[in-house]
Amino acid sequence: MKIGLIGFGKTGKSVASILLENKKFSLEWVLRQSNVLEHRSVPEFFGIQSDEPGLIYSSSHTSVEELLEKHPVDAIIDFSSSEGIYTYGETAAKYKVKIISAISHYKEKELKLLKKLADKTTVFWSPNITLGVNYLLFAAKFLKKIAPWVDIEVNEEHFKAKEGTSGTAVKIAEALDVDKENINVVRAGGIVGKHEVIFGFPFQTVRLIHESISREAFGNGVIFVAENLKEKEKGLYNFEDILTPYFTV
Repeated sequence: MKIGLIGFGKTGKSVASILLENKKFSLEWVLRQSNVLEHRSVPEFFGIQSDEPGLIYSSSHTSVEELLEKHPVDAIIDFSSSEGIYTYGETAAKYKVKIISAISHYKEKELKLLKKLADKTTVFWSPNITLGVNYLLFAAKFLKKIAPWVDIEVNEEHFKAKEGTSGTAVKIAEALDVDKENINVVRAGGIVGKHEVIFGFPFQTVRLIHESISREAFGNGVIFVAENLKEKEKGLYNFEDILTPYFTV
């Protein structure tokens, strides 16, 4: 499966390294805003041997249309910013390229664009693309269904520079009917990401915890999503759509 990656920050680099390790995928190119590293290859950047091109381009000099004409891909993975979808979305849909977005926060305008693009191609969006945290969300919803009266607390911890409440925590709160204002937020040091749901039963508690140890966890999530989207028709999908079949076996 040929992949184009949008964004090459800390998480984008970690995802790229995981893609290079997996022989089922070929990282064809990376598109980023910065001119730094332009025309170098991702394998060269990591100092590893690879047959995959993985060339790095700057969006100020190269358009997505040019890339898709010269280096076609099956899917574009977006780890850039909430505005990144405007850079590649319409073009990807035109070329029927699958879109996998891992952007934490989208406003209503971007969500409407995703739905529009899904009329032409396969679109996936998750504010947290790690498999573990989405399993946590799935399990939490099941437990809430069994005991709708239970007390619930949602906690999230991230690195000190992260602004606002995490999109993942907000999504968990919404799914469990917890007021977003009641999410407990911790910002300290270099915590990659930790989410916890506490269920307070009489005489007992149940805690569901997911902790990202390194950003490579996002790469494993991307691979899981991409493999499960291979046969999907056009439309807008989320993690629940691809996890549900595993719970019905």
